[in-house]
Amino acid sequence: MADEMMVKELEEVVVRFSGDSGDGMQLAGNIFSTVSATIGNDISTFPDYPADIRAPQGSLTGVSGFQVHIGAEKVYTPGDKCDVLVAMNAAALKTQYKFAKSTACIIIDTDAFQKSDLDKAAFTTDNPIEEMGIKQDVIAAPISQMVKDCLADTRMDNKSMLKCRNMFAVGLVCWLFNRDLNIAEDFIREKFSKKPEIAEANIKVVRAGYDYGHNTHASVAHTYKIESKAAVPGKYMDITGNKATAYGFIAAAEKAGLKLYLGSYPITPATDVLHELSKHKSLGVTTVQCEDEIAGCASAIGASYAGALAVTSTSGPGICLKSEAMNLAVIMELPLIVLDVQRGGPATGLPTKSEQTDLLQVLFGRNGESPMPVIAATSPTDCFDSAYMAAKIALEHMTPVVLLTDAFVANGSGAWKLPKLANYPAINPPYVRPEMSETWTPYQRDPKTGVRYWAVPGTEGFTHVLGGLEKDNKTGAISTDPENHDLMTRLRQQKIANIEVPDVEVEGDKEDAELLIVGFGGTYGHLHAAMDELRANGKKVALAHFKFINPLPKNTAALMKKYKKVVVAEQNMGQFAGYLRMKVDGFVPYQFNQVKGQPFVVNELVNAFTEIINK
Repeated sequence: MADEMMVKELEEVVVRFSGDSGDGMQLAGNIFSTVSATIGNDISTFPDYPADIRAPQGSLTGVSGFQVHIGAEKVYTPGDKCDVLVAMNAAALKTQYKFAKSTACIIIDTDAFQKSDLDKAAFTTDNPIEEMGIKQDVIAAPISQMVKDCLADTRMDNKSMLKCRNMFAVGLVCWLFNRDLNIAEDFIREKFSKKPEIAEANIKVVRAGYDYGHNTHASVAHTYKIESKAAVPGKYMDITGNKATAYGFIAAAEKAGLKLYLGSYPITPATDVLHELSKHKSLGVTTVQCEDEIAGCASAIGASYAGALAVTSTSGPGICLKSEAMNLAVIMELPLIVLDVQRGGPATGLPTKSEQTDLLQVLFGRNGESPMPVIAATSPTDCFDSAYMAAKIALEHMTPVVLLTDAFVANGSGAWKLPKLANYPAINPPYVRPEMSETWTPYQRDPKTGVRYWAVPGTEGFTHVLGGLEKDNKTGAISTDPENHDLMTRLRQQKIANIEVPDVEVEGDKEDAELLIVGFGGTYGHLHAAMDELRANGKKVALAHFKFINPLPKNTAALMKKYKKVVVAEQNMGQFAGYLRMKVDGFVPYQFNQVKGQPFVVNELVNAFTEIINK
């Protein structure tokens, strides 16, 4: 009977795993997305978890979610709403049901819907399905009890057994979408490589979840398959933005022939970069967990002075604390990468949520005239390329560079084709040459680029001192001369303006668009999806998405003036729109601004942009 069940082919599907913070929903989502990426599906994920270290069990505020969008072809967002909702307890159903489509399949663990669970979730009856007016298919299974039965022959205690509940849900969803369990099992064995007995227990539960669906049909009429249609041959992995950022730094250091140094202070959601880089000492990576933010930045400046590719990482509030040291790197003209994984603010704000509210701070939030290049990664997989380019600009132009990501792209993941380093551009720092030793001074510059030459300490004939006081352009000695300060300020500004960045590309109806959508950084996928939907509805729409913020691409002004209507959409109150107005004379765009700590909702974008077109 089970073998006769129909398999329906889909173009895309969205699955959302949800439960208590301790229920392992992030791991469950990671396993399912890895399985999907490995077989060639495109994916986009969104981990959504509370800031509490551990909220009370079963509470509404302690629900953790992980959403993954899987497509046969390119997918740009984690999806507005899900086709399958896994709710491991009553609180998860109560808070996450709003993310489910009207046609969604809902999977619940009935063992976590006892009276005490319902009371914690503020249900007033003993039938939450009826109380919430749920009409969709519900797979209601005693998952907790089945997990304990499955592991009864192990030596695990009750609490340890229940920690495996998430794997039952993974197995059930793998059955629903005809996924290969071997890939999931390989992932679990690698994840728990130091605890093989835990790995095997989890694998046993994954198989039990799969078998439960297979043997009972689990209250659904079909299972589903999503065949990849646009995969480029190569090796793929499911990679988060933070991990891709770390790999980008490693690749840049390798290409430049330098050691990589990270000075960092742990802060959500940037800490994973520190964690990842600390694993790669064999690749010449040095990581130091410093006592505070400014120490992390200052130590990286020291590493840069000594000739390393130097990085410091932080999020939101940490940029405020690093700003004095960042300015030291500006006046010393040393290469440094400042990674800012943006989160909700101000102050401590929303530590686990995503915004784009640090833009003006990284552009202007330092004393004095302190120009600094700014790059904004557009997706989890783009974090690799953005980190590489940030390093290339820093090293070749002797300047600190800010790399902006955000919690959405840093914690989210995508299917990433492993690149070949040989295909990436060379990184050539402007080192001093032996013949310069007789006439060289610390601020001697390349006449074409305006970049000062780099004398790494220990290079014979190039002894010098740098510091935070203004220096004479010719001698490098401390100077308070007004004309010299004006000159040095303009030289530092011009050096940044001289950096060559690619033109911003226009996608969609680039020649005759009724509306040009403009964004930057991590909103790319949502804005692209909105453009696609509008075009499918017969509207003429284009998208110009910025990765290079300072300096702006040379074609920026021409593009902003080319279209009759332009809307700048960003997750702040209009920072990029204001910056563009400052840079482009007479530019007055429409604006779409949200500061919710959540990604854009494509349907809301479509409605807002349609209103602008129809004005």
